[in-house]
Amino acid sequence: MNRKDWELLNGHKSGVFWFTGLSGSGKSTLAQQAEKELFKQGIRCAVIDGDQLRKGLNIDLGFSEEDRKENMRRAAEVASMFLELGFIVLVPMISPSSAAREAIRYRFQSGEFAEVYVQCSLETCEQRDPKGLYKKARKGEIREFTGIDAIYEAPEHAELTVNTEIYDMESSVNLLVDFVTHNYAKKI
Repeated sequence: MNRKDWELLNGHKSGVFWFTGLSGSGKSTLAQQAEKELFKQGIRCAVIDGDQLRKGLNIDLGFSEEDRKENMRRAAEVASMFLELGFIVLVPMISPSSAAREAIRYRFQSGEFAEVYVQCSLETCEQRDPKGLYKKARKGEIREFTGIDAIYEAPEHAELTVNTEIYDMESSVNLLVDFVTHNYAKKI
């Protein structure tokens, strides 16, 4: 079967949504909550979480620039497999480099991929610090931590920006789900 067959069976188009933002911005929570809402609407979707990939498929990778690129490349390959099965694919990963994100974008055809910038200031992310990573990075226990001693390049042309300092999670999810359903997961 090909993707068109799967999309017909699923009743909607497929697409990849690549979430980028600092640690603690809400990428994974937003993706997981959106997955639940899309499921309720009968949309087949999958979350490919960067943290989960690092516990398995990408356990051999560190946080050097080259390892980050490889981490993203592998995630994009997994996303591509789900795309071919007609899924909406939600990929929350920090993805700090604009160049690396562009390389991922060009992996997909026009209309298959959208970048979602989960915008949140470093100060707010540090206050949230759900995993205690910023504290460890500030103490020097974690090296090459994005936003502290490794750069984060915010997207200039993301298809969707969700500012989690302005919107609560419910509003953020609604914004994302509306964007997905109106632009990508159109019923066929």
